[in-house]
Amino acid sequence: MAITSANQLELLQTAEAVAREKMIDPGLVVEAMEESLARAAKSRYGAEMDIRVSIDRRTGKATFTRVRTVVEEEELENYQSEFTVEQAKQYLENPEVGDTYVEEIPPVELGRIAAQSAKQVILQKVREAERDRQYEAFKDKAGTIINGQVKREEYGNVIVDLAGYGEAILRRNEKIGRESYRPNDRIRCYVKDVRRETRGPQIFLSRTAPEFMAELFKMEVPEIYDGIIEIKAVSRDPGSRAKIAVISYDGSIDPVGACVGMRGSRVQAVVNELQGEKIDIIPWNEDQPTFLVNALQPAEVTKVVLDEEAGKIEVVVPEEQLSLAIGRRGQNVRLASQLTNLDIDIMTEAEESARRQKEFEARTSLFQQALDIDEFFAQLLVSEGFTNLEEVGYVEIDELLVIDGVDEGTANELQTRAREYLEAAAAAALEAARALGAEDSLIEFEGLTAQMVEALAKDDVKSLEDFATCADWELAGGWTTVDGERTKDDGSLEPFGITLEEAQDMIMTARVMLGWVDPDELLASEDDAEETAEGDASEEAEA
Repeated sequence: MAITSANQLELLQTAEAVAREKMIDPGLVVEAMEESLARAAKSRYGAEMDIRVSIDRRTGKATFTRVRTVVEEEELENYQSEFTVEQAKQYLENPEVGDTYVEEIPPVELGRIAAQSAKQVILQKVREAERDRQYEAFKDKAGTIINGQVKREEYGNVIVDLAGYGEAILRRNEKIGRESYRPNDRIRCYVKDVRRETRGPQIFLSRTAPEFMAELFKMEVPEIYDGIIEIKAVSRDPGSRAKIAVISYDGSIDPVGACVGMRGSRVQAVVNELQGEKIDIIPWNEDQPTFLVNALQPAEVTKVVLDEEAGKIEVVVPEEQLSLAIGRRGQNVRLASQLTNLDIDIMTEAEESARRQKEFEARTSLFQQALDIDEFFAQLLVSEGFTNLEEVGYVEIDELLVIDGVDEGTANELQTRAREYLEAAAAAALEAARALGAEDSLIEFEGLTAQMVEALAKDDVKSLEDFATCADWELAGGWTTVDGERTKDDGSLEPFGITLEEAQDMIMTARVMLGWVDPDELLASEDDAEETAEGDASEEAEA
């Protein structure tokens, strides 16, 4: 191929033909041609030369130029593409560092090897442009449903053709149950992720994602699409059963009825797409216990006890409802847990009664031993709502006087015994903490009892510096979700009822005392946080 003799318009015609075929900008193909011609010219004239090629977009004429840049004498490295100010004077008037001298050079003829190299450059550029086009076309489609055609199946993974936009992959673990597809089958999937990678954009599809069901309902229920009904949460056991929580912002529209549709037509369309997956549609409620009762349908719930701090909830059901509440292989309670984002313990009324009886007996025994009273009197204290010795020893005396048979003298004696027992226990704990190596800086820290210091020392927290390096969850405990499973993290001070907020305050106080944190900066950051929260609240109110 000789540029000098070939029809100059042939370059533009070739560029336009390739661009139409690959659905990319013809200018990108022309740029690739310019780069390939420049590379061929360098192989002819010298690889160290700065040779550039410009193809006229109207006529197709290719112009070859050599560019040399003016540099400082001590920086001169490449004699083919650079020259000094003194050397440049024969080509330029008053040359300065950074100026360039451009001269036209004769066009080159592409030999067989050079033509092959040029072809590879053009193909590479075209492929890159095609990948960019695919990525731009799909980067905004993540989180939506698309239709495609099955191209082939490889080791259980389905390769889907996206109507000329490239290929996507539906992995084996993203398929529902044991569904299989044959080439040319139509398939509907959720675009889970779009990534830009060296081998091109990778589009990952899913049919098991909870969002897939939510998007299907949005397509079938106009009220969801219009924002009148909102899907608040979805949990799925793909191919078997699912729960979806919905709320209506229009009092005249029933969210559950709207999602079910006339004679179940709307929900049935979703069920058919999900290979017969049974769907429970549940009304969402801000009150978590109420929402949980709805989520555990069709089981009936007798009682709900919520521990918001631990993100845990206890549900009491009648004996005959236990298997229904748990579901086959724990399916019902697992889906309800995912839907509410709470750790659920289900027990029967008999089990709950036995647990309460055990707690009652433990508190009774504690009061008997610590206060040196008989069983009846200890049971009376527990029945009145006293749960520990601190409440007995430091409560207002009037709260003891309301108990039948307790006069002022008896109340004072009870409080004296409780305080003496607590003081003796604190002294013993303090001695044990010192024996474990607890330092005075930790013992004297305000907010820590002797028993707390002993518990910290057992966990190898023995100084104020050790305490200041702790995380809040290491003190107060918490919950961690790993691979969808909620795991309990025990805290050193958790048995003492320390909350995460209290743990954070104590740790920051220790860091201020040690000089690790500037108290003025801390106050400023707290003020900023409060202003941000107030601003967010006002924006929500305006909305």
